Amino acid sequence: MSCYANTFQQLDTLLTANRQYWQFVPFADKGFAWEEQHPEFCDWLASIDDQTLVHLNQDQQALIDAFTPWIPDVALLAKLAETSRLTGSEYVYPRNFDAGIPGRKWQQITAFNQVLPRLGVPWLEWCAGKGFLGRVLSVTHQQPVTSLEWQQQLCVDGEAAAKQLGLDIHFVQGDAFDVSSQQYIQPKQHAVALHACGDLHVSLIKQVVAKKGQAVSVSPCCYHLIRDKQYQPLSSGAKASKLQLSKHDLRLPLQETVTAGNRVKQLRFVEVSFRLGFDLLQREVNQTNDYLPIPNVQKALLGEGFEAFCLWAAEQKGMTLPDDINFDYWQQLGEKRFAITERMELVRQLFRRPLELWLVLDRVCFLEESNYKVTLGTFCEKQMTPRNLLIHAERM
Repeated sequence: MSCYANTFQQLDTLLTANRQYWQFVPFADKGFAWEEQHPEFCDWLASIDDQTLVHLNQDQQALIDAFTPWIPDVALLAKLAETSRLTGSEYVYPRNFDAGIPGRKWQQITAFNQVLPRLGVPWLEWCAGKGFLGRVLSVTHQQPVTSLEWQQQLCVDGEAAAKQLGLDIHFVQGDAFDVSSQQYIQPKQHAVALHACGDLHVSLIKQVVAKKGQAVSVSPCCYHLIRDKQYQPLSSGAKASKLQLSKHDLRLPLQETVTAGNRVKQLRFVEVSFRLGFDLLQREVNQTNDYLPIPNVQKALLGEGFEAFCLWAAEQKGMTLPDDINFDYWQQLGEKRFAITERMELVRQLFRRPLELWLVLDRVCFLEESNYKVTLGTFCEKQMTPRNLLIHAERM
């Protein structure tokens, strides 16, 4: 068993054993999800003040230390989820080469390129957009690039930019999911995908394996953007796992806590507490205990108050609300429930990176099982992008 397969098995065992703490929908419960099984734990969670909550959200080690007495496996899970930083080459780019590329995207692309090995073969850029990555690959590696992109206009724009820069880049308009895209995957080629969402990067990995491509490098993103209702495992280890992951579960790795301004925090508090308050109200009116999701709301409506929000939400769901509703009462319940939900999300945060590693290692192990030598690591700091994991595989 490879070291990656071994780490996957350990993560799988611990995530399965502790799934009550992360595999649930916080909005579905009126109170804490573990009130019956772990009342003392819930009392402790409720006692965490807002200042401590902010601190724990921003300091991963403090979060682990605080929860270890209650969930002993979190320290080992965090250790298993650690990955080393990949090393590579520094490149100097022509003046103004980054023109038209957003600053953060430029940083991500160049960091990604730095850790890619020089194999001396042509490139395939998967889900290329305007071919920003392709430009960097072309100018630093002096190899032709084929850029596959679904949107025709992006192909036109990318082709024009490449021509203006004098780069050997050829755009093809195609659907990454269609079998016809397989024609662009060649045995002597290095295929790359930087932040191709969900099934898009999985499709590339599968097709490279099928065509016995020489190398593939991907940085996964948006694991929940899949065509099936549940996650479809790739490796033998994941197929044997007891874990079944819904799209909601697959969103967990993406819920990275960032330091937001007070205005953003306040807006989020208003919207989420309004949603939770309305949900409690609809449960009462509809005599149900099921959470009722409602569509995205125009932020301007939030400024009109809780009552206006409830009337809008009821209309969206075809509900008629009684005339004698005490909206202040339900708004206050929503605000109390917001505090509970925030503390439940704090618990789920402990499992965010371990679950992401489980998903990434499923891809790694699949490639190993398909006769590829695989390297996994980070290509940049998470401040640049939390989706900083890179899988590089070369056919043996």
